[in-house]
Amino acid sequence: MELQVLTKKDNPHLKRVEVTFKAIHKAEPTPTRDALRAFLARELKATKDIVVIDSQASTFGRYETHGYAKVYKSKEEALSVERKHILVRNKLIEPEVKEKAAPKPEKPAPAPRAEKPVAAPKPEAPKAEAKPEGKAEAKPAAKVEKAPAKEEKRPAEKKEEKKEEKKTEKKPEPKKKEAK
Repeated sequence: MELQVLTKKDNPHLKRVEVTFKAIHKAEPTPTRDALRAFLARELKATKDIVVIDSQASTFGRYETHGYAKVYKSKEEALSVERKHILVRNKLIEPEVKEKAAPKPEKPAPAPRAEKPVAAPKPEAPKAEAKPEGKAEAKPAAKVEKAPAKEEKRPAEKKEEKKEEKKTEKKPEPKKKEAK
């Protein structure tokens, strides 16, 4: 990997040097933030812990990565000035783990399903009688009876039933031609 420093700007107020760079990585994957920090530290004669990569972006179809980095005078300066998520990305601090207010109780394991008994066949619906003309009756009363739920079968049971049906069906035997 080859690293080129495109611009270098000194910022005395924040005690850092701001750098834009281009990394050329032929026949290699996009370099990690950690690898770029190491190369920048070597190029700028600094230690790895004071180099902070703010952004990096690879160009599609090219072996180039452009980025923006900051090199501080000391690690304390970097920790006081930089945003926390950037410090976490550069592994200068550990990410904060939020503690949950109240841990959620674990859900009990679902009980295994018991096989349902075979339901009785559905009763036939009464035939509708012809209504007399006129609006003497209001809406008919709602049905009180509920239809029984369909019996659920597991896929394995369905396959077994199909196999049994095929076995029970008698296939007609091929007729033999009689010689005359």
